[in-house]
Amino acid sequence: MISDNLHRIQQRLTGTAARLVAVTKTHPVERLREAYEAGARIFGENRVQEMAAKQPELPADVEWHLIGHLQTNKVKYIAPFVHTIQSIDSLKLLLEIERQAAKHNRMIEGLLQFHIADEETKTGLTLAEAEEILQSAEFRALRHVRLAGVMGIATNTPDEDQLRREFRQLRGYFDKLKALYFAEDEDFREISMGMSSDYELALREGSTLIRVGSAIFGSR
Repeated sequence: MISDNLHRIQQRLTGTAARLVAVTKTHPVERLREAYEAGARIFGENRVQEMAAKQPELPADVEWHLIGHLQTNKVKYIAPFVHTIQSIDSLKLLLEIERQAAKHNRMIEGLLQFHIADEETKTGLTLAEAEEILQSAEFRALRHVRLAGVMGIATNTPDEDQLRREFRQLRGYFDKLKALYFAEDEDFREISMGMSSDYELALREGSTLIRVGSAIFGSR
């Protein structure tokens, strides 16, 4: 079942620039292995402890993405292996990722998380806050974190017009930051948006990373 679901989604991505992040939170390692056997290589976890526990159990070529809120005091647990932290929402967090990545002489990719949802519980930056970070001397001094794009979580709603508006807003933020701060930087290319219920819409609005869990593994 996992392999059928994965192949169906991968087929949908054929001909697009988008890649699939298989969201593995709360699923046991056996099911992750099943997804790996079926071709999944990017796994997204929400919680640091869960990611750190699963990582040694899976092949070394898995690209681990942290997609949940990250506290600065937890960065050290994933710094040795995490590929991308999709949920960067403060300069303080960025500087801690730099510090921990430097200890392991690694480069960690990051996405700036924006608040695009009509829900207070969702975290993320405003455009002004993101620009403040990008204009700071501290940001320019980073050597072990590479910002690769933006991420956002849309409102949990069946209203397609609202979802489309939110995805377009995130795409607009990406375009603006790209033009102003990353025009010469080929690495700044990712727009992470779209989940199991709305990834089709997100793809139409330019998503390059879809974060899909229940449509692959079934509901938890």
